[in-house]
Amino acid sequence: MSQSGAQAAAFFRDVVRSEVVWFVRDDGGIPAVRESDGTRCLPFWSTSARAERAARIWGQGLWVASMPVESWRDVELPDAVEQGRRIGINWSGPRLVGWSFTPEEVSARLTAAE
Repeated sequence: MSQSGAQAAAFFRDVVRSEVVWFVRDDGGIPAVRESDGTRCLPFWSTSARAERAARIWGQGLWVASMPVESWRDVELPDAVEQGRRIGINWSGPRLVGWSFTPEEVSARLTAAE
């Protein structure tokens, strides 16, 4: 399994267990990162430590926040569908890279992990 694949598997395992999703934000909300194809992607992490690392790497006044996984599933994922955004999960490494999925794929993988 690739590093990104391992990070993705850890994401779903961790959020099912903890029932919390972590993200970075600023006064404007969660940054929507532009992927190579131009699609906007909202990154999320499965632990506070992973999100804190992302905030340090990206800097620019970002801080770490969390939400219950049920709120994320019921509010954030449908909002991402409406906005045509993808969901990045457990991005890691010095450039914060990893896999991203459609919100529908994330929801299906989350259900499968439960």
